[in-house]
Amino acid sequence: MEFSSDLGKLQRLMASSIAGISRRQAILETLMISPGDQIIDIGCGGGHLLEHLAKAAGGQGHIYGLDPSKDQVAQARARCSEFENVTLLNSYADEISLEQNSCNSVTSTQTFEYIENIDAALTETTRVLVPGGAFVNISILWDHFKFFGAEEKLNDRIHDAFRAHCSHQMLPMELPGKLNQLGYRDIRNKSLAFLITHRDQNSPARYIEETISLFALKQGVSKSHVEDWRGQLTKAEKEGRFGFTSFPVLTSAFLNL
Repeated sequence: MEFSSDLGKLQRLMASSIAGISRRQAILETLMISPGDQIIDIGCGGGHLLEHLAKAAGGQGHIYGLDPSKDQVAQARARCSEFENVTLLNSYADEISLEQNSCNSVTSTQTFEYIENIDAALTETTRVLVPGGAFVNISILWDHFKFFGAEEKLNDRIHDAFRAHCSHQMLPMELPGKLNQLGYRDIRNKSLAFLITHRDQNSPARYIEETISLFALKQGVSKSHVEDWRGQLTKAEKEGRFGFTSFPVLTSAFLNL
């Protein structure tokens, strides 16, 4: 999925929220980066993770950020302008312009579930990884992604429209088997699930609500219905019965030697 300018902005706001911060922390803790490492971030977006990877790998290391969106790549380039060890690649995950076995680690956050031909993308990602290298991915169990507080029928209609945005709704369930077939070992899943009951500036629910609204409109839901849904959520929040749940899963693995 390529982000338009509006959606790209919302994605960057979500990446700056508490949910984005906690995911980056989980990735950094799992990767165990050594100075001099070469790492690629598939679907790097606005580059929030890249700057942390660049600092951890040091001047002798190198970080690659790959994203199909020119707008996102431009934002990432601006964010990482002070780092000489960051290179941005404007391409898709099944076409990585790096040599075989050139990266010590591969990471990705909410990217592979949007790729229709995920097997080709995972094969290409594995190609650039050194034997023994780490694969760390975060994807969402979309069946457990939901807003609460609006009238049930309308709420379900909005969520059903949003489901069209993603090719692999329950990727964390499929990923271990796919990685095993590609020769990975020590495959592990870690829950990063959360519940949010507010929509302030630091709340991902605020920006996800806007993102869902845009997708629902594109899927033919009327503007009045979308506005009604958002109004009901606002009322629910004021009355203390608003909620938003999401179930991200961090999957880690190591490529066989």
